[in-house]
Amino acid sequence: MPRNGSYVIGAIARTGAQLSQIINALGVSKQAAGQLVDTLVTRGYLARAGDPDDRRRLTITLTDRGLAAAEVIRNAVERVDASVLGQVGPEYVAHTRATLAALIEARHDTEGHRRDQ
Repeated sequence: MPRNGSYVIGAIARTGAQLSQIINALGVSKQAAGQLVDTLVTRGYLARAGDPDDRRRLTITLTDRGLAAAEVIRNAVERVDASVLGQVGPEYVAHTRATLAALIEARHDTEGHRRDQ
């Protein structure tokens, strides 16, 4: 599995979000995103197809292998979440998630500010 591949597969399976939104959240270049998608397609996790409503667009879907990988990823995340929850308790987990969300938001704000200059 390539770096960030599990994030892309998990996000597609979990939210059904468009690939462009998922890639944007990763914060990687278009070239890196294209290489990641190419690798996931080549390795059989994703399938590309033309959008019947807009020939300029491609749709990306999980293959059977991608769906199986998504299940493995989800189970791993659940095991880690349960372990951390058992070690530190729900209050610390909630605080950590809130802090991480604030850091991510601050990063996006900073990147947006840099683009505006």
